[in-house]
Amino acid sequence: MQEQLPGRLGDPNMTLLTDPRMDPRVASLLTAAGDLLDGIEPLDSTASYEGALALCEQIESKIALAHPLAEAAMPDFSDVHQYEEVIQGVDGNDITLYIHRPINRDGPLPCIFHTHGGGMVFLTAADPNFVRLRNALAQSGLIVVGVEFRNGAGKLGNHPFPAGLNDCDVALQWTDAHRDELGISAIVMSGESGGGNLALATTLQAKRDGRIGSIQGVYAMCPYIFGGYANPPTQLLSLQENDGYTLNCSLMSILVKVYDPDLLNAHNPLAWPYHAAPEELAGLPPHIISVNELDPLRDEGLVFFRKLLATGNSATARVVPATNHAGDLSFPDVAPEPYQETLRSLRNFAYACAQ
Repeated sequence: MQEQLPGRLGDPNMTLLTDPRMDPRVASLLTAAGDLLDGIEPLDSTASYEGALALCEQIESKIALAHPLAEAAMPDFSDVHQYEEVIQGVDGNDITLYIHRPINRDGPLPCIFHTHGGGMVFLTAADPNFVRLRNALAQSGLIVVGVEFRNGAGKLGNHPFPAGLNDCDVALQWTDAHRDELGISAIVMSGESGGGNLALATTLQAKRDGRIGSIQGVYAMCPYIFGGYANPPTQLLSLQENDGYTLNCSLMSILVKVYDPDLLNAHNPLAWPYHAAPEELAGLPPHIISVNELDPLRDEGLVFFRKLLATGNSATARVVPATNHAGDLSFPDVAPEPYQETLRSLRNFAYACAQ
């Protein structure tokens, strides 16, 4: 008997909730609460820029409906000191930095420089799931700096590329300049999805500018870095295998238009790091690329990992089984094991980078 190919490669009618690889606890929750795209009227690739902006606002508003539940489930983080710094961006804009540090820890600590997910076009660093993540990392013995960068759409928009990247780059320079004041022993760039894009792109920007020494490591989770979702290539099979599992190629092609309205940066690695040339990747700090088994974006992250290896970098990849896009970070109470394991992996990597 021939084994069936995974996901929609083997059954075009497969969904995230019927895929036998999916964590049944999360599948039960999503059956009751709905997945990201449920109830969202799809747009095709010919949609106008204004229509794409409206779609982003709709998605952001839908996600915000779950914020009260996330806030109610917030653990006690009384052992974490949280405060804000406001710095100025290159366009005269304010950039809020959310700084989290453990209380009663002596000596310099590794720093996670966190860029949140949302496809670079919606969500905010102040959203409760990102606050919880930063606090949990700080509680484990890390300093965390979360960047409130400008988005391509939503309530922090409309600011197309390179506005968000510029904000992250300025924030990185500020963090590096304040190492002694903050008690930082190493800076590790990290983010999920669109935040994974920005973690990688900010690293590439720092290398271009001769500042790569400010970064000791990069931990990119489910990075959204390819950009060519309107015509997915055969070598990125997960875009077909897992299409419609939380994300789909149609939606992502719309988000690309929001981030880069004239589509002039389709192969610019600062917009889409997947396209970085070997000379741009050579000489980077150690990387971990973490991907989710049931994510359309899985294979672009793994291809990027292989490119890092091919250019002589220290790089590791991890695949989190039974999880959808960012699923190891999205359900800390329903599926705590992958959440805690990813936090441990990130913490251990940060401490290794500080050696």
